[in-house]
Amino acid sequence: MGLRRLLTCVVAGTTMAAAGLVAAPSATAAPLLCLSTDEGIYTSPGTITGKPGDLISCRPTALPQIPGGVRMKAWKIKYVSTDVKGAKIAVSGFVAIPDAAWTGGGSRPTVAFTPGTLGSGSQCALSKQMAGEQVDSYEARNLQKFLEAGYAVAASDGVGYMNGQVHTYTVGLNAGHAVLDAVRASRQIPGGSLRSDSKVGITGYSEGGFNSLWAAQLASSYAPELNVVGAAAGGVPGDLKLVAERLNGSAFAGFLADAVVGLSAAHPEMPFNELLNDRGRQAVEDVRSNCLFGTLGAFAFQKLENFSTDRLTLAQIYALRGSNGVSWGEVIDAQKVGVGIGTGSSGARYRIGFPVYQYRGALEEIIPHEAEDGTRERYCQAGITTQWRTYAGEHLTTDWLAAGDVTDWLGDRFTGKPATGNC
Repeated sequence: MGLRRLLTCVVAGTTMAAAGLVAAPSATAAPLLCLSTDEGIYTSPGTITGKPGDLISCRPTALPQIPGGVRMKAWKIKYVSTDVKGAKIAVSGFVAIPDAAWTGGGSRPTVAFTPGTLGSGSQCALSKQMAGEQVDSYEARNLQKFLEAGYAVAASDGVGYMNGQVHTYTVGLNAGHAVLDAVRASRQIPGGSLRSDSKVGITGYSEGGFNSLWAAQLASSYAPELNVVGAAAGGVPGDLKLVAERLNGSAFAGFLADAVVGLSAAHPEMPFNELLNDRGRQAVEDVRSNCLFGTLGAFAFQKLENFSTDRLTLAQIYALRGSNGVSWGEVIDAQKVGVGIGTGSSGARYRIGFPVYQYRGALEEIIPHEAEDGTRERYCQAGITTQWRTYAGEHLTTDWLAAGDVTDWLGDRFTGKPATGNC
């Protein structure tokens, strides 16, 4: 079933659940045992100590939403990461390790997984949904394939799913840091079996594709100790300005609403709240309360101009400047994927010393082809080995159509098979 048909089914049935505020402890310490409460996983410490990737707390969990009956050990985790301002933050996620012995040689590899858009409400976090609080996640069968192949999964929920926060949707540095730090944290679980020398493959689709390529770009500088051997990313909204033009006023304007609220949460120095009219203030609450299909239903065919007192257009918003003198346009441009990249031996700002697999749907109806194709072209021009494929699906079904190929492509990287590009 396509995303448009699914949207039609849920427009009238939005999911509302406001995040509760919980008193936070004043400090963090590495756990000796995984004894956190479930509420504790999603409560940010008042003071965050330790290094990026340090495990703050964990608890054993089951992942009943992942089909196939794969026997595994799984934990919810809370760990230290770094936000776009360089501050230490707490991020949630989960780790799953198959019970079956790894027979592929060397240490069991890890798939660093980051989901597609799930929504900004606290109940939407992937770790909550896979543990049984299912809302409308669509990633379970992708996770099943990785686990059936024998790979461990370190999955970041992403920044902003702690109680009282809002997800910082489409903020590249936040996303990339959180993905890499989840892998670091996965190796510190008491009773876990993952080793520091294991190979890592990064993957995700849609928002997850955006997050994955940002993690790929940051890996050599932010987490050089990780042995990342490849990144697979599909449906990548690599140019947010192109994407915003497509989404504004469309059936899928909810994605734009998530991005506006998420970017403003990450950049409080930028003008935002003072621009809103009553509809705009309600819109922010809708974003903060809903998961994917609830947000899409609430914002279908809405234009951004409807939510500000001066009916500001995208171009007018881009021209506005924050207290630091930076414009909203510059903030958005800073999220563009594939800018400043180069090979591992280059002097580029973001050095990528491993191959990438990128893909999109031929019937893509949400993200402009120019945004996805442009991301691929920037990788090719930078000399990074890039394999590209187009699938015969629209946005949602392409995620599922590509799942087997993504698993196999990562498997080839884990076994050391040379990658080929088709730029």
